[in-house]
Amino acid sequence: MKNSSYTPAQASAVTKLPLKTVHKLIDERLVRPHRQRVGREVRRLLSQEQLIYLKLEAEGLRLLPLAARREVAKTIEASPHVDFVMLSGGRAIVIEVKAARHEVSQELERLRKAQQMIVSDPEVMQGTPVFRGTRIPIDLAVDMMDRGATVEEILEGYPALDREKIGLAQIFMRAFPRRGRPSRRPWAKQKPIRIARQRRSLAG
Repeated sequence: MKNSSYTPAQASAVTKLPLKTVHKLIDERLVRPHRQRVGREVRRLLSQEQLIYLKLEAEGLRLLPLAARREVAKTIEASPHVDFVMLSGGRAIVIEVKAARHEVSQELERLRKAQQMIVSDPEVMQGTPVFRGTRIPIDLAVDMMDRGATVEEILEGYPALDREKIGLAQIFMRAFPRRGRPSRRPWAKQKPIRIARQRRSLAG
């Protein structure tokens, strides 16, 4: 995904920084996105180098003084392949960048896989994003996880899924939050079909 641009929501999903924090760092001009106009909307888009800086923020860089953080951000943008940043001003602080770059690359690969795995077709579940080749909405799996279901419980009820798909659904939902009024989700309070059937047979 070299030379690609990412929305704040995608940056949040990849770096695991809260979306509110990503916007705050943009507003504080620690990262300076470029702007893209789409119709009447102006989007703020971040580079992969800026995602690496945000990853460092998530790992504790935010504890340093603001001037030091600005120095790290500028160095990474100016030298995309730098492995570490040695802060100026006589401070004996070295910021390792290589590991953060590797982790961001891994998460971007997961995001790309998620985009390939998930489809939205107006004729399937009214356009609700589903796992490719199924009619299983991705937010069903994410909702279940949020309500405390284990991966094993989800897989028992929906054998068409696997651990990787469930994990990719989570990063997809964070990277592409649905806008507007929440859609109706009739599955939200239901148990997986297979589990429900097993319980009924045991009760009988």
